[in-house]
Amino acid sequence: MENRRDVIKKIAAGLTTAMVLPALGSWEESKPPSSNPIRHSVSKWCYGFLSLAELCQVVKKIGFHAIDLAGPKEWSILKEHGVGSSMCNGAEIGLTEGWNDPKNHTVLVKNYLEHIDLVAKAGYKNLICFTGNKNGMDDETGLKNCVTGLKKIMGEAEKKGVIIQLELFNSKVNHPDYMADNSAFGIELCKKLDSPNFKLLYDIYHMQISEGDIISTIRQHHQFFGHYHTAGVPGRNEIDDTQELYYPAIMRAISETGFTGYVAQEFIPTGKTDEDKIKALADAISICTI
Repeated sequence: MENRRDVIKKIAAGLTTAMVLPALGSWEESKPPSSNPIRHSVSKWCYGFLSLAELCQVVKKIGFHAIDLAGPKEWSILKEHGVGSSMCNGAEIGLTEGWNDPKNHTVLVKNYLEHIDLVAKAGYKNLICFTGNKNGMDDETGLKNCVTGLKKIMGEAEKKGVIIQLELFNSKVNHPDYMADNSAFGIELCKKLDSPNFKLLYDIYHMQISEGDIISTIRQHHQFFGHYHTAGVPGRNEIDDTQELYYPAIMRAISETGFTGYVAQEFIPTGKTDEDKIKALADAISICTI
């Protein structure tokens, strides 16, 4: 019987150019050449059935070299395989307890100052953060609290060249009561902090559910967006032609802004086998390659 490592190698070997390149026919035919190609990544948690080392092997075979949401204890594995950490984590308390509540500031400031140094020493750039839930707090108060807390770390982030990235979630389906559930809140926070090292992680899936108008928002406010996540709507599954977002057009809009950061696939693959799920990632990369 084949062991797991052999199975992964066989799957990776099956990711031929024919699979990774034109995967969806008519979608591919609509893509004009781009002078600003998309830099690809994938969120680690979506492929949790693979070890991090196995995922590194898969993404390199597909043809990109970055993984999202890995922390300091995992970076040695990434470096061993020549894969970058496109969005670092580990400084946060959690998704529901964040910068909008002053009671979290002491721990968060300590954590983020430590992680900013770790990220910089590792040669990485992006570090994720969250507002946390409202818990009855109004947005204006939450915004002021976020500014107060984040200002205590932004000087160090600027000094070390690390970008703090606030992720926007929807509160309608996936993250009830989350404060930064719309782009306007995040943009206002960026303006108040007024730092080139504070950006928004614009999650396309979440913002489609929260407010829609994805391409227009990207075109109008791209200067505040430092990173993008993808997934299909509805369901948070594959970004193919079974869902309502047309990702080739979204990728063109991102590219046209001059964006040079990463777009990370963060969908939950629905395939019955590991091979099906890995092929879904290859197809997604193909869809988002312009």
